[in-house]
Amino acid sequence: MNTFNRCIARVLIVSTLGMGMPASSLAGIVSTDQISGGAGRVQVKSFLDRAEVQAGLQALGVDSTAAQARVDALSDEEVASLADRIEQMPAGGTDVLGVVLVVFLILLLTDILGLTKVFPFTKPVR
Repeated sequence: MNTFNRCIARVLIVSTLGMGMPASSLAGIVSTDQISGGAGRVQVKSFLDRAEVQAGLQALGVDSTAAQARVDALSDEEVASLADRIEQMPAGGTDVLGVVLVVFLILLLTDILGLTKVFPFTKPVR
């Protein structure tokens, strides 16, 4: 057992010394305009990738690849304005999640009180 402990100690010493070594990295200077413009462009493109948006574009007679090309041709200010308008639009999925959570909590509470037996992992108080 003594040789095993020595072996483990050696491995731990080497790994501890290895943790102290700095990792090399390369970085370049990036302006704030480049970062914010890229994020807005990604947001607009992800909005165009949604199924209901593509269906709406098809109904208007616009090809989705043409819409993507138009987004690429927009200036950074136009992309930022479009991204702000997308942010202000109402989100449909958040209300559904809230309703599901409220229904789950009500069923869980009635299960614990012994009024229903929906979940097998609860034990009624009565």
